[in-house]
Amino acid sequence: MKITDFLNLLGGLSLFLYGMQMMSNGLEAAAGNRMKQILERLTANRFLGVLVGAGITAVIQSSSATTVMVVGFVNSGMMTLRQAVWIIMGANIGTTITGQLIALDVGAIAPLFAFIGVALIVFVKKQKVHHYGLIVAGLGILFIGMELMSSSMMPLRDSEQFISLMTKFENPVLGILAGMIFTAIIQSSSASVGILQALATSGLIGLPNAVFVLFGQNIGTCITAVLAAIGTNRNAKRTTVIHLMFNVIGTCIFTILCIVTPLTSVVENFTPDNVAAQIANMHTLFNIVTTILLIPFGTQLAKLATKILPDKEEETQEVMHLEYIRSTENKKENQIGLSAIAMTGIKNELHRMMDMAKVNVGRSFDAVIEGKTTLLAEVTDREEYIDFLNKEISKYISKIMVTESNQQDSQYISALFKVSGNLERIGDHAINICEYTKLIEEKHIKFSKEEIAEIQEMQKVSMEALTLLENIEENSKENIKHIEDIEQRMDDMTEVYRKKEMQRMQDGISSDEACILYSEMLTDFERIGDHILNIGQEMGLGKVTA
Repeated sequence: MKITDFLNLLGGLSLFLYGMQMMSNGLEAAAGNRMKQILERLTANRFLGVLVGAGITAVIQSSSATTVMVVGFVNSGMMTLRQAVWIIMGANIGTTITGQLIALDVGAIAPLFAFIGVALIVFVKKQKVHHYGLIVAGLGILFIGMELMSSSMMPLRDSEQFISLMTKFENPVLGILAGMIFTAIIQSSSASVGILQALATSGLIGLPNAVFVLFGQNIGTCITAVLAAIGTNRNAKRTTVIHLMFNVIGTCIFTILCIVTPLTSVVENFTPDNVAAQIANMHTLFNIVTTILLIPFGTQLAKLATKILPDKEEETQEVMHLEYIRSTENKKENQIGLSAIAMTGIKNELHRMMDMAKVNVGRSFDAVIEGKTTLLAEVTDREEYIDFLNKEISKYISKIMVTESNQQDSQYISALFKVSGNLERIGDHAINICEYTKLIEEKHIKFSKEEIAEIQEMQKVSMEALTLLENIEENSKENIKHIEDIEQRMDDMTEVYRKKEMQRMQDGISSDEACILYSEMLTDFERIGDHILNIGQEMGLGKVTA
C-alpha cells in the first residue's frame, strides 16, 4: 500500500465523518427545540419510539449521534430512562441504512447529492432551505468519502501480510475485539462498517470472517455514548449501559448462531455476488432481530441498568451541583437535539432555583416575625446555592448561545438568561430581609401587632406570586395577567404600608429604628414583586415565541 493510498484512505474517512457531521448540524438547525415536541408525542409508545430512533438515525447516518442526543435528553430531564430504551433500539436499526446504501452503490450518484445540497445553500436565500441543503450535501460528501476509502484499499489485495491478518478473524473473539477497538477509535459504526464493506469488496475478507468483526463494531460504537455520559446524572449514565447491553446481548446471540447454524451461508446465498450487500444484510438482521427479541423486555433493561448503576448516597445529599445540565467545564457539545436539551435542562435548573428562592422568601419573613436569627444560617446556605446555580446557568447559556443557529430558540434562551438573574435578585432580597434579624436582636426592636400583621400579609402575597410563577408555562397569558395584577397589588401595599408606618412613628407607636428597618423591608418586598413580574413576562412570553 503506497503512501498516496494511505492518504486517500484518511481523506475518505475524513469526508465520511464530515458528511455525517453536516447532516447532524442540518437536522439540529432545522428542528431546534421542536425535537422535544416530536419526541414527547412519539416516545410514549414503544413501537413509535423505535421508529423515531430509526428515522432520526437514518437521516443523520449515525446511531452514535442519536444515542448521544438521547443521553442529553435523559440528563436534562425531558425523557425518562424507559423512553430512551425504545429510541436506542430504533437507532441501532437506523444505522444499518448506511450499509444498505453502500451495497446499492449509491456512491455513484453521490456527487449529484453534494451538488444539490451545495446549490440549496449557495443559491437559495431562505435560511430554512440552507438547513435542508446541509443534510443533502452531507449525504453526498459521506458517500464520496466512502468511494475514496474503497478505491484506496484495492492495492491491499496484493499484500500477503494483510490477507494473513484478515484470516485470523476466523476466531470469533479476535474478530469481535478487532471490530470493537477500531470502531471505538473512529467513534462511528457506520464508518467502520463501510470500511469493512470496502475490504470485502476488494476481496480481502469474506462474510464468514467479517461477521465477527461486524458484531464487535456494534459494541464499539457504544464508546461515543459512554464518553458523552461523562459528567451527566445517574439516569443518563444508565442510558449508555442500556445501549451497551443491547449490543452485547445481540453479539452473544448472533455469534452463537453463526457458529452452530448455517446462518452465514443463508445470508451469503441471498446475494451471492455482492459481498457488501451480504455484510449490510447481516448488519440489518442483527439489529432488527435483537430489537424484536428485546423490545418486550425494555422495562426490565431499564431496571437492570438501575441495578448496575444504583443511586449513590452522595448524589442524593445537598451538595451544590447542576442536576439537569452539564458544567461548562465539559468539552464543547455539538449534537442533534442540543436546543431541546439545553432549554429543557435550563428550565429545570431554573425551577430548582425558583423553589429555593420561594423557600428563602418564606423563611426570611418567618425569621423577622419571630425576631430571631435562628433561621439566618439556613437561609444563607440556600442563598449561596442560588448564587451558585445562577453563575453556572449563566456560564452554560453563554456557551450554548455561540452555537445556537435557530433564531427563535436563541431568543428564548436569552429570555431564560434574564430569568436566572431575576431569581438571583429575589434571593438577594430574601437574605436582606432575614439579615434584619441581626438588628432586631442586637437593638431589641419590637414590632407592633399591626406591623406584624402587615409583615404576615407581605409574606402571604409574596408566596402567592411565587406560586403563580412556578406554573407560568401551563397557561402563559392568563398567569402573566395574574402576576401583573399581584405585582400591582404589592406596589399598592408598599405605598399604603409606608404611609401607615410614618404615621405610627409620628404617633410614637413605632421607634425610629423600627421605622427605618420596616421601611427597608418594604423596599425589598416591592423589589421582589418587580423581579417576579420580570420573570413572568420572560418565561411566559418566551414560551409563546419558542
